This record gives sequence, structure tokens and C-alpha cells, in this order.
Amino acid sequence: MKILMVLTSHDKLGDTGEKTGFWLEECAAPYYVLKDAGADITLASPKGGQPPLDPKSDDESAQTDATRRFKDDAAAQGALANTKVLAEVKDDGFDAVFYPGGHGPLWDLAEDADSRRLIEAFAHSDRPVGAVCHAPAVFRHTKDADGAPLVQGKRVTGFSNSEEDGVGLTDVVPFLVEDMLAQNGATYEKGDDWASFVITDGKLVTGQNPASSEEAAKQLLALL
Repeated sequence: MKILMVLTSHDKLGDTGEKTGFWLEECAAPYYVLKDAGADITLASPKGGQPPLDPKSDDESAQTDATRRFKDDAAAQGALANTKVLAEVKDDGFDAVFYPGGHGPLWDLAEDADSRRLIEAFAHSDRPVGAVCHAPAVFRHTKDADGAPLVQGKRVTGFSNSEEDGVGLTDVVPFLVEDMLAQNGATYEKGDDWASFVITDGKLVTGQNPASSEEAAKQLLALL
């Protein structure tokens, strides 16, 4: 199994002067679900190299067994420091693609033409596509083979409006994931705030929040 994981390169939290990036748990937990199942994982990002880590996800209160393992894993840290440039990644060598969240994807991956090309290539060839928390932002402009929004008519989840309100960033983010998915014709569903909630519809796997990361990767793995 060859899995592509795509991380954000964006590190500015709007005009707040604060930093953002990818959320550590949403990378680390899926990484080991897939790695421990024997997957060969390639990390990529729009700019390549070291992607920015959301500093809040590095707080001690946000650590899990997976994040601690990831930070102590020299091979994983080496791969993270040398992510492939997304524009140079060909989709045809991979069995599935997974997008960890963090607020960063709202600004770059949601609008990235190379990301859109990859997702559409996977979807049109019936290969699994997974995204967790804010990463379903990547479906903002993706289309199905008929030119309709890729998520139209599908059951999906992602970071909820109530969770965005809970972290006080409703007026900072460029758009709300829940609203965008609904506007694109998806049937948005959610579980309790901050609890694991994952939906698989066909080959599309979406997770609601950081706590959903591990289960989302497990459901992606099940499709393989």
C-alpha cells in the first residue's frame, strides 16, 4: 500500500498575528494507523520541505501516545522535514490520499490547484480520499466527473460551526467548513463537539475533529 498524506504550508492565522499550520495529532495518529498496517507513506505539501506545525497542537495538553511517538521517531521527523512539493507529486503511484487538518488548509489547500487535481484524480479512479477536521476544506472547489461539486449528494463531516465558535475563530477563518460543505450540496452530519465522529460514503472518508483522526485513518485503511 502506498499512501499520500498532504499537509498545509500556511502558517498565518488570518490577521491575528498568531501562527497556525497542521494539527500534530491529525498527522501523527493516521500516520501510525497506516504505517503499522504496512503502508508506505509519502508526505507532501504545497511548498515542500518542513510544513508549519500549529503551536497549539504542540501544547502538552494536546499530546497523545501517537504524537509522542511521532516526535521521537527519527524517520518520521526526517520525512516531515522533507515533504515533497505537491505540484511535483503524481497521483498514479498511490492507493489513497489523506489530508490532516489544522487551520492552515483553509487558506492554502482549499484553493490549491494541484491539490484539486490530485483529489479529482483519486476520486475519478475510485480510490479512497480521506480528510479530517479542517482538511475537508480541500473539497471547496473539487468536482466529480460530471463537473458537479465532488461532495454533492454525499454524507460528510468536518470541523463544525459550534467547534469553530468554541475556539473563538468564527470571524477569523476565511470560511466555515460546515457551511461550505452544505453549500456544495453535501449532507453535513456531526457528532458531539470534540468527540470522535467519522463518516465513510463510498470512497470518501471524513472526520470531524482531532479526536476523529485515528478512526478516520482506520476507515480509510478498511477501504484498502
